[in-house]
Amino acid sequence: MAIFDLYSKRQKRLKEEVNDVYSYDDIPNKLRVQIIHIINSTIGACTHFKYMSRYEYHNNHSDEVYRQICKALRAEYGLFELTSNANSYRSEIYDYFLNVNDIERCLDIIEITFKYIDNYVRKYKSSFEENPDDAINDLNVRLRENGVGYQFENGEIFRVDSKFIHSEVVKPTLLILNSASEYDGSLNEFLSAHEHYRSGKYKECMNDCLKSFESLMKAIHQKHNWQYNAHDTASKLVNSCLVNELFPSYLQSQFTSLKTMLETGVPTIRNKNSGHGQGSEVVTVPDELVSYMLHLTATNLLFLAECERNLN
Repeated sequence: MAIFDLYSKRQKRLKEEVNDVYSYDDIPNKLRVQIIHIINSTIGACTHFKYMSRYEYHNNHSDEVYRQICKALRAEYGLFELTSNANSYRSEIYDYFLNVNDIERCLDIIEITFKYIDNYVRKYKSSFEENPDDAINDLNVRLRENGVGYQFENGEIFRVDSKFIHSEVVKPTLLILNSASEYDGSLNEFLSAHEHYRSGKYKECMNDCLKSFESLMKAIHQKHNWQYNAHDTASKLVNSCLVNELFPSYLQSQFTSLKTMLETGVPTIRNKNSGHGQGSEVVTVPDELVSYMLHLTATNLLFLAECERNLN
């Protein structure tokens, strides 16, 4: 589905009315309607009523996608129906999506629907008109246009704090971790960190950042048969990476500063804010610190993975 650079859009840019500050607590109605247009163009409009047999749904891919999405949402939310009086699974999903006030549930519907587009539609692409990659790209464009700070990457909704950092650091990190099965542990922990961040579980986010950082170094050690202990801390793993010349030779002269940056970045932030018991005082982790932690983790993961790639 083509996205047009309309006159009104160009005028807003000229008048500097385009806001680079993202919103995280609202999905405006205009955006919801635009997302429905993308879904309709990709999955299609269903042709059957929802009380038809499962066999009939399996014989129509569009209907089957909507049926599976609707059933999953009902089960997760503990509801018999998302909305009453809907005459199809598609309309039940859309009615709920257009009217639900809970942004988390709104994001749930976007995420699960585009997961199906990314997997089901891709698998049976001959039965659908739109390319899944185009649909995902259109979704991310619409989110950015509306100043909503989320993007769909690697099968999940991510919170985005900076367009530049997301496109130049986070996205390449996801791609490089997803390119090698030995990095699955690090990738899953990095994805989990983002999920915790989106849900406001900041301490859990920071814990997963450190796990991802350590897991990648362990995976690199395993891949190259470098000696290490499964219980080694980040500090020991960084030392071992340096000893085994993971980093380019011209960085060896900067051994101290590089080692300090890697050792005291992600691990120290995590340890001081979430890694140990907080005692009698409740420790509040500020949002900006967690955002920095995520971006620092992504930068370190990308650096380590690219250095490993250059060893081959």
